[in-house]
Amino acid sequence: MSVGLDIGSKTLKVVELEKVGSGFSLKAAGAVNFQSTQIEKLADQKAVDAFAQIIKKLFTDARISSKKVTISIPESLIFMRTVKFPLLTNEEIESAVKWEAEEYIPIPVKDAIVRHKILERQEVGNPPQVLVQVIAVPKLLIEKYMNVVNSAGLEVVAIETELLALSRTWGSPDKTVILADFGARTTNIAIVKNEQLFFSRSVPTAGEAFSRAVSLGLGVTPIQSEEYKATYGLNDTQLEGKVGRSIRPVLTVIVDEIKKSMSYFQMETHNDIPRSLILSGGTSGLPGLAAELTRLLNMEVQVGNPFSRPDLTVDAESARSLASFAPIYAVAVGLALRED
Repeated sequence: MSVGLDIGSKTLKVVELEKVGSGFSLKAAGAVNFQSTQIEKLADQKAVDAFAQIIKKLFTDARISSKKVTISIPESLIFMRTVKFPLLTNEEIESAVKWEAEEYIPIPVKDAIVRHKILERQEVGNPPQVLVQVIAVPKLLIEKYMNVVNSAGLEVVAIETELLALSRTWGSPDKTVILADFGARTTNIAIVKNEQLFFSRSVPTAGEAFSRAVSLGLGVTPIQSEEYKATYGLNDTQLEGKVGRSIRPVLTVIVDEIKKSMSYFQMETHNDIPRSLILSGGTSGLPGLAAELTRLLNMEVQVGNPFSRPDLTVDAESARSLASFAPIYAVAVGLALRED
């Protein structure tokens, strides 16, 4: 069994998969909203234990059998950069990253865990180069996440970023796609080529910003704005299009970041830009969002269902019960798919 635990800013999601031949079978899945402080802001062990109880209850309610889990770190709390090197050997690149890491990350190396991955060797480029992904995570952040999960009686077998997990969920050989994970507080953008995460960006604009815009635009309470947003979204035929007009200026911020991301990817890697966009996360179900992004970006846009992967077997009853919420599980599925 393999378990992925996605600890979001407002929701916990867990998925348990069983390896079956060359594919997987869904054994269990569950999600729960929480009002607790985010893990990185927990002040003492009492607060840690309270958060751990939420995780324990989720595992019990979802009937998760394994205590070994892979967890994710929010994209907004890590540092990721793609660095260009001359055509060095793997050993030379490892040494260069070790000695030059402070040039690539905004925190002292002694306070961070730094990892790197070779993405692509462009031997026929001008000049020839190697693209290397450098990731740095504050050690204190890792310790806090480990403390909470261990306090829930679980064993952490691996930790990775949300977008690395998503690249596993949506990536495919010989294809380049752009991903947008719409959460409550942030929208994470990634470009994945041949199942490799080449580019990532975290934008501090997402579902809560949409709700605030609706609240201000229509003069309604925050609770009412959530209801209006979920019901009408970008539909111009309802409420004279007032909800959509409130949301669109905020959405433009995200669209501009997606465009910048594609331009930067093409300029820095000399690769073709993606031709399709996959949406995930709780806000991806906003009515009319996919159609609006298709119009604004002039590309194919779809809301992804991680349970529809051809190598993942899901029984009919589970498929029906998860259908409406499938996009929120994309990170958790990617974490559970991790095999190494």
